[in-house]
Amino acid sequence: MANANEGAGRDLSTLVDAREELQSLVQTIWRLRQPDGCPWDRKQTHASIAKNMIEEAYEAVDCIEDDDIAHLREELGDVLMQVVLHAQIAADAGEFTMADVARDIDEKLIRRHPHVFGEHAAASDADEVLDIWDQVKLAEKEARDADAAAAEERPAGLLDGVPRSLPALMQAQKVSRKAAAVGFEWDTVADVWGKVAEERAEFEREEPGSDAREMEFGDLLFALVNVARKEGIDAESALRASTAKFRARWAAMEDVAFERGIALESLSTAELNELWDDIKH
Repeated sequence: MANANEGAGRDLSTLVDAREELQSLVQTIWRLRQPDGCPWDRKQTHASIAKNMIEEAYEAVDCIEDDDIAHLREELGDVLMQVVLHAQIAADAGEFTMADVARDIDEKLIRRHPHVFGEHAAASDADEVLDIWDQVKLAEKEARDADAAAAEERPAGLLDGVPRSLPALMQAQKVSRKAAAVGFEWDTVADVWGKVAEERAEFEREEPGSDAREMEFGDLLFALVNVARKEGIDAESALRASTAKFRARWAAMEDVAFERGIALESLSTAELNELWDDIKH
């Protein structure tokens, strides 16, 4: 807390001391895992509740996108509960503790913000921060590679740290960004659009319904993800926003159809398109 208080011009009214509340949560989870605790909590493993972490995170994201602050507080609590429960499972197995988790992420945040906590000059904008992060991450990888070489082990691959369980667009973004960070990159956005055109041509040459055509479609999507990255667009967020817009317009079409006493399913394609254009405009 002392380091955070150093310096002038900072809003100390937002600096929260949550040590008591967090410790209470840790103790609650610990109690649930005790022999006389909850049978469900006691039987859980990292693997058995892995999907819960994903579900709770997405529920929190829904609240953020809906600007539902009241429920966001609750959903963030559910996410935090997952973190603490996993840490307690690890502690019970002698793997690591919640204190290790907090310490490690604190050290990582400080290490990856040399423009705030270190000797690096202050970053002028968010893009510069991303460049700094890439440099720090590469330095971290070089250190891990050196340790692996000393132990005569194969070093971890550049992309090994990207979880395969991520949503496809998000995974593609992270993979392409890591590759670009070491120089595997197009010079301009126009060059990437050229790649999109190339992938589309390859897609259209394949037999409809074939595995090869499906693979080429994936290549086309991957090329578009690189366009987004070069443009500073988060492809995952962009697609989520477009899907939300489509859902909102479709719901509006259903409202109009209900008011007119008709079912959307009874309309022809031309009538659906006409109604869609009416809603859109």
